[in-house]
Amino acid sequence: MTQALVSIGSNIERDFHIEAAVHALRQLDPQCRFSRIFEAEPVGFEGSNFYNLIAELHTSQPLDTFWQAIRDIERQYGRQRNDIKYRDRTLDIDLLTFGEHCQSSGPTLPRNDIYKFAFTLWPLAELCPTQAVPGDGRTFAQLWEAFDQHQPLWPIDSPAYLKDS
Repeated sequence: MTQALVSIGSNIERDFHIEAAVHALRQLDPQCRFSRIFEAEPVGFEGSNFYNLIAELHTSQPLDTFWQAIRDIERQYGRQRNDIKYRDRTLDIDLLTFGEHCQSSGPTLPRNDIYKFAFTLWPLAELCPTQAVPGDGRTFAQLWEAFDQHQPLWPIDSPAYLKDS
């Protein structure tokens, strides 16, 4: 089984889309784990605040099949792949790591968002603090400690559907 870490975000009908993503990801791995949900201001554009969280899944699927499965979940909830990068989203699911894979395209692994965004790194540091980033060696907790934490971000109360995980 390969561990996959994915980020989940939404700023359109946030509660509905985050819950839908959680249920869809549990179809891929009923034992998956989730971080707390964090609320964050949008980065790079003006818009409504996002809800963001991280999921840890284990899969026997090859990388391409798993990546397509999470893209299919996004598409099911209105995500268009040709969307402008910085804009409101119904559902954004990004593959951050897939086992020890390191590659620069289709998808880039580990995803650079780990190093750039508090809404990705803080929940990673809580969910998998001692795990090292593939190809880097530093743990998520070490990266979070060194991160310039100027991006506005705060945890919200966990909804019931996350408490089941």
